[in-house]
Amino acid sequence: MAELHKDIERVVLTEDEIKEIIARLGDQINHDYADKNPLIVAVLRGAFVFTADLMRAIKVPCAVDFMAVSSYGDGVKSSGVVRIVKDLDTKIEGRDVLIAEDILDSGLTLSYLVDLFKGRRPRSIRICAFAVKDIPNHTAAVVPDYVGTHVPDEFIVGYGLDYAERYRNLPYVGVLKSEVYS
Repeated sequence: MAELHKDIERVVLTEDEIKEIIARLGDQINHDYADKNPLIVAVLRGAFVFTADLMRAIKVPCAVDFMAVSSYGDGVKSSGVVRIVKDLDTKIEGRDVLIAEDILDSGLTLSYLVDLFKGRRPRSIRICAFAVKDIPNHTAAVVPDYVGTHVPDEFIVGYGLDYAERYRNLPYVGVLKSEVYS
C-alpha cells in the first residue's frame, strides 16, 4: 500500500483493488467486442489514467481518442454547463464507440456526450465508468454499460481523479479531507 497523502482521510480503493477492477472490465469488453475494433474515447482529464490501464487490459484491436470537456472548473459540484475544450480527432461514423469515464455522479456530462456522438452516427455507443458515485435519492442521467465499482457520496481523489488539478497521481482512490476544499 502506498503511503497515505496528508490530505487523504481514508483509502476507498487500493492499488490491488483497482487492478482487479481493470482486469474484470477488460475481460467484459474483450467478450463484448470480440469481432469489433472499438474506438475508446477517454474523457479528459480525469479518465486518462483509467483509460491507459483499461486499454492494456483490452486484447481486441482498438483505437483511442481523447475529448476534453469542462463542467466543473475548480469547484466541487458540476456547473451543469458542458463546454467542449478538445473535440475528437477521429471520425466516429460507423464506429463502435466506448466512452471511458473516470467517475459518474450526475451523469450530465456523459448524457451530453452521448447525445453529441449520436448525431455523428456511430454504429454503437457504450459507456465504461471506472466508478459510479452512490448518491442517495439520485438517479444519474445515464446508465453505464460497464461499471468498475461503486463509491460513497464523498469527495474522492486519486487514480486520475482530482481536486483543482491535484491528487491525480495518487495510485489509490481516497476520500479528500473536507478542510482541503471547504
